[in-house]
Amino acid sequence: MKTNDFFSIREQRRLVVQAELDAVRTHAERNRMGQFATSSPLAFDILAYAKELIAGCEKISFLDPALGTGAFYSSLLQNFSKNRVATASGYEIDAAYGQAASDLWADTGLNVHIADFTQTNEPASKNRFNLLICNPPYVRHHHIVNGEKARLQKLASDICGFQITGLSGLYCYFLFLSHGWMTEGGVAGWLIPSEFMDVNYGETVKRYLLDKVTLLHIHRFDPNEVQFDDALVSSAVVWFQNKPPPIGHTVRFSFGGTLLAPKVSRWISAQALRAEAKWTRFPIQEIRHSDRVPRVADFFSIRRGLATGDNNYFILTPEQISRFDLPIEMFRPILPSPRCLPFSEIEADEHGNPIIERPLFLLDCRLSESEVSDKYPKLWRYFRDGNARSVSERYLCRHRSPWYLQEKRLSTPFICTYMGRGNTKSGRPFRFILNKSLATVTNVYLALYPKASLAEKIHSNPGIINDVWHSLNRICPDSMISEGRVYGGGLHKLEPKELANVRVPELSDLLSVEVCAQSEPEFSEAAE
Repeated sequence: MKTNDFFSIREQRRLVVQAELDAVRTHAERNRMGQFATSSPLAFDILAYAKELIAGCEKISFLDPALGTGAFYSSLLQNFSKNRVATASGYEIDAAYGQAASDLWADTGLNVHIADFTQTNEPASKNRFNLLICNPPYVRHHHIVNGEKARLQKLASDICGFQITGLSGLYCYFLFLSHGWMTEGGVAGWLIPSEFMDVNYGETVKRYLLDKVTLLHIHRFDPNEVQFDDALVSSAVVWFQNKPPPIGHTVRFSFGGTLLAPKVSRWISAQALRAEAKWTRFPIQEIRHSDRVPRVADFFSIRRGLATGDNNYFILTPEQISRFDLPIEMFRPILPSPRCLPFSEIEADEHGNPIIERPLFLLDCRLSESEVSDKYPKLWRYFRDGNARSVSERYLCRHRSPWYLQEKRLSTPFICTYMGRGNTKSGRPFRFILNKSLATVTNVYLALYPKASLAEKIHSNPGIINDVWHSLNRICPDSMISEGRVYGGGLHKLEPKELANVRVPELSDLLSVEVCAQSEPEFSEAAE
């Protein structure tokens, strides 16, 4: 039997074992532990690319700090001849997966350590590794308990020399802590969420990649082709060499297809990367140069809609308000979610309520508990029921005083959806809605409040509102996508600061407004 055939059969056995182990854990359990297995084709692709980066005669000392059942090790054996692999080690915190890997690869020379990699001391220099490949556990920061988070932050800070934010996911710590396990000049390939290229906590990862090592290549997979069957994650493979970056260094960025045959590729200077907050612009977008082109922030202050703490409790239909006999003066209109709002222009009735198929109202009481008890006994009974149902103990509610107090979010004519997919009929993941009503919005929307100069123009010429709305909807979708972030399955998301940075030259021409610092919005509570 040929060697490749032998390891191909072994890989089939591994896949059976992997499926059996995954089946006995719920999706929630594996999500909490960040256990998302690498597919065989992807693992093979990554090791085939690693072969291109390492000189043909160099012996391999291989490490996988999050081994699982050994997907990367299996691909290592299929891509490299047996006499080239000098040593191979893997760490796996889950005993079931670790024992399975130990049994599967017992006769191949793989050293399996059933242990927490982050709790293990780095080896002496003579025992370090020149090829590190890892799909670290994708555990979000809120699943890392406080004591453990503090320990990881200190370890990572000691290694990197800079402070690590507490919002970092576990995969960031794996990346930092593995630094001392690599030989000088060793190569690392990390399969990690591409979100680090856009989010604030990713700044520490980007700083590490630009300052501590030589970043070689970042390949981002097409988010419409999710790399993990059960995780809504857009993935990237990050390649670097453990040596200081040279002067004038450039980094290859690629997108789509495979590592060896990407759809798009571009070289970006390290200098440009230091100045760019959104690395997912590359390789599709050009390097961004500073200019005077107006942004959304020049005309609007942007806030995410309010978070009620419990929509089912605080957002009611007219029928529910009537059934509980609640005082209507304690409610204000609120728009439903975008999927329940098929049109993008909201008309209003004579009371300012939106004319929509299913009107909704937000319970927005600003009275104290004693005032409610004295003046509105039916509402007080509703609040007592909320206490009994533990609504008052929900995270947002228990941090408010009184617990039912809502955020103050004024209505505005201009609203933008917060999340969306690019494969809609319009090709636009985000849409701007013209709100002619007094309805406020929840946090599935972004509310745009006109700044002083725009507010003045609207006040003197209300008809211009429609022109502004049409201009916003004519913003190139790619301009918005490039400022936001994307998740698996092509789900796009836009935070307030990201929308604020979108260019709007047409809006500037329409309004003939000079780009300058402007004051906060002038839409007031009284105006409502």
